[in-house]
Amino acid sequence: MTDLARNTWGRDQPIGVAVLGMGNVGTEVVRILRDHSEDLRSRVGAPVVLRGVAVRNPDNDRGLPAHLLTTDADALVARDDVDIVVEVIGGIDPPRRLILAALNAGKSVVTANKALLADYTGELAAAAERNRADLYFEAAVAGAIPVVRPLIQSLAGDRVNRVVGIVNGTTNFILSAMDETGADYEVTLKEATRLGYAEADPTADVEGYDAAAKAAILASLAFHTRVTAADVFREGISKISAEDLETASALNCTVKLLAICERVAAGPGEPTVAEGGKERVSVRVYPALVPRKHPLAAVSGAFNAVVVEAENAGRLMFYGQGAGGAPTASAVLGDLVMAARNKFYGGRAPGESVYAELPIAPIGDTPTRYHVNLQVADRPGVLAAVAGEFAKHGVSISTVRQEGHGTGARLVVVTHHAVESALADTVAALAEMESVTSITSVLRLEGTEE
Repeated sequence: MTDLARNTWGRDQPIGVAVLGMGNVGTEVVRILRDHSEDLRSRVGAPVVLRGVAVRNPDNDRGLPAHLLTTDADALVARDDVDIVVEVIGGIDPPRRLILAALNAGKSVVTANKALLADYTGELAAAAERNRADLYFEAAVAGAIPVVRPLIQSLAGDRVNRVVGIVNGTTNFILSAMDETGADYEVTLKEATRLGYAEADPTADVEGYDAAAKAAILASLAFHTRVTAADVFREGISKISAEDLETASALNCTVKLLAICERVAAGPGEPTVAEGGKERVSVRVYPALVPRKHPLAAVSGAFNAVVVEAENAGRLMFYGQGAGGAPTASAVLGDLVMAARNKFYGGRAPGESVYAELPIAPIGDTPTRYHVNLQVADRPGVLAAVAGEFAKHGVSISTVRQEGHGTGARLVVVTHHAVESALADTVAALAEMESVTSITSVLRLEGTEE
């Protein structure tokens, strides 16, 4: 039987689309739908028709016929001639309610809403499965960069061990500018705001909330385990100083806000994997030193990149524009075409896969490396005392460097891998030492071969 014989949709039967929200992304989605209607028809097999757009104020001039605009999103979703709902409003409510209504009516959904997915993927996926509808969300993680579908489909037969990436353009722009110009955080944040890279309230970006939501989605897909934003350890970049970037440069490194998702060993006192125990998943977001030779170090400006390490495929890197109206709309339209094809041929998108149910490792059990910058008294025995404190907590020192003399003496210590709790205890003990006048900064070191 041919594909054409299997389809459930007539070639001239339109596939109706409702768009919820017409901000930067929604505007571009509507433009592409209208400007490329013939191409989309050829790619799908049937006409893809915009039925309406839900907006807050229909009186604003959006270049659309008045009959396509509505303030009643619920009524638009419920229309019989709507087959696919595109949600680009953002936030939790009302998108959660509207998406559930669409899925419960058997309508496919395309969303770019990372905050909603990070906490409610299970609920949405269950509704999609129950009603044999599709839920697509490529645009929720890295804008135009295709990383969701490769994890769900291309690597479905492989074992993913690690996903690490730069998934927030605002913070990457700020850190890149600090690295290039030597300016401090506040100056660079103001410039990012002026250029439109940072929101008037940048908290979600600079404190790592946006990246944490995306990390939760990536970890869920990579490890077949449901991970929420609450499971992600998070630190932002607001305390990163120009001195941190200067120190990083001296180590031939730069500083990046990283989202890191990886498999780690079973917990203390538990059976090892070889003994039948379960490995765990570590998911974290924080600023870290990254060696200049690492591919993520070269990702500058507002660009994003995600590196996936799989057992058989090896290291794969996905790079491009992680935000913006047109780039994000490109990912939304890719999902829309897939959902429309499924309508035409009677297929289904892959559902949620959480069969592994791996436990989440607390940050204290996660192995990492530290870079510690100390102001110390310049007198005999201080270096030995500091080194002894590291040894007391089971943390091995990789390198130590002294800069300056007298009251301005500084020690820069880089450790080997140790569990986070041991490193944190070491730093706390150092802060109590009489010979340590201050701890200037503590940064993690990622991307090394060790």
